[in-house]
Amino acid sequence: MTKEKKNSSNKMWGGRFDAKPSEIMQEINQSISFDYKLYKQDIKGSKAHAKMLCEVGILTKVEAKKITDGLNKIEGEIESGKFKFKIKLEDIHMNIESRLKEIIGDVAGKLHTARSRNDQVATDFRLFVRDEIDEIKFLLTQLEKNLVEKAEKNLDVILPGFTHLQVGQPVLFSHHMLAYFEMFKRDISRLDDLRQRMNECPLGACAMAGTSFPINRHLTAEELGFDRPTSNSMDTVSDRDFAVEFLFCLSLTATHLSRIAEEIVIWMSKGFEFVKLSDAFTSGSSIMPQKKNPDAAELVRAKTGRIFGSLISLLVVLKGLTLTYSKDMQEDKEPVFDAVKNIKLCLQAMSGMVTDMKVNKENMFKMAGSGFSTATDLADWLVKNLKMPFRDAHHVTGQIVKMAENKGVDLHELKLAEMQKVEKKITKEIFAVLTVESSVASRTSFGGTSQVRVKEEIAKAKKFLK
Repeated sequence: MTKEKKNSSNKMWGGRFDAKPSEIMQEINQSISFDYKLYKQDIKGSKAHAKMLCEVGILTKVEAKKITDGLNKIEGEIESGKFKFKIKLEDIHMNIESRLKEIIGDVAGKLHTARSRNDQVATDFRLFVRDEIDEIKFLLTQLEKNLVEKAEKNLDVILPGFTHLQVGQPVLFSHHMLAYFEMFKRDISRLDDLRQRMNECPLGACAMAGTSFPINRHLTAEELGFDRPTSNSMDTVSDRDFAVEFLFCLSLTATHLSRIAEEIVIWMSKGFEFVKLSDAFTSGSSIMPQKKNPDAAELVRAKTGRIFGSLISLLVVLKGLTLTYSKDMQEDKEPVFDAVKNIKLCLQAMSGMVTDMKVNKENMFKMAGSGFSTATDLADWLVKNLKMPFRDAHHVTGQIVKMAENKGVDLHELKLAEMQKVEKKITKEIFAVLTVESSVASRTSFGGTSQVRVKEEIAKAKKFLK
């Protein structure tokens, strides 16, 4: 073997390889083009590892300080934009380690004692997901605050509740807003649950089998804010369940965002005109000057598919992998990075739209009373006052609705005598339950749409947000 060949080999692989990889191999093998985003987590993990190595006597205090000071300098270089990332060094780990050697010399090589890039990246990735959970929870909470505020300011607004996108029963607009509050509350709960389950430290698992060095994994875990170290070194380096769960959580949040986005799109249409958004969250048309399009809502709706794609992508990458680490797992980060970026954007956009939204009380109320929306109240009255079985009351109400439909009037516009042709025991008291207002006020069951219950839920929501 010639000296020239030795010099051309990849320094990361020591003496195993004689020649450097081809350009296409370097390109497909590198991850620095996207995993540079893990620099904070990588440096944080390396500092904790150095501290632990010092505590157990593998590093001297002087060596540990040199390493920590060097890592601090690198972090500053990255944040100031002075750091030069190199594709030939493949990933964030080797880019940082190489620069550390330039700064402090050969002692930098001691940092990799008792760890592998396998447990290193698993640690970085968990730290990243954990950090993003906290940020996304903050954005969810802000959106929830805006929903509660919008609900409280519009307690007297009634709109139609729909099933099958057909007018069903009148409900409070505030009740409608709080329905989304409940969805996002569950999203926060799922993230809390995930954070607790994933909060175990991979460092010390090494490549796959642990290490013979006398390390203290509990110390490292504590330093990084984990509850405990992971229990099985093979599972540790191959586990990406936390990333899959995270993407599922984001996908479900995106689903909820898409549902409210769809409602905003419908509510802004000419057939409804329930709400208006300002110029801040709409756009115009290049050819139709009258148009004001709910583009922000439409884009939130569209990005949901992109986030779903990230989840499916990672599931497919993992589905055929044997234990332990395979290079396939390098493909785990980009879907997560993309989903995180887009869910945060969508949460901020929706939060802004909820605050910006102007409610058209008159149009909502008008449609709330259409489509025989108080028919259920009529049936309930028959059950309560005439002691009629509900199925019979349902049938009688259906006949009265058909009569009103044929006459082209609403239920409250029918005459008592006309209703008595269907059921002779009906009295004039029936008209008291056929108004939109009385219908809403009567729904006093727990979780119902009456003002009494909605005010209680607003108070509970505020307490939760505190």
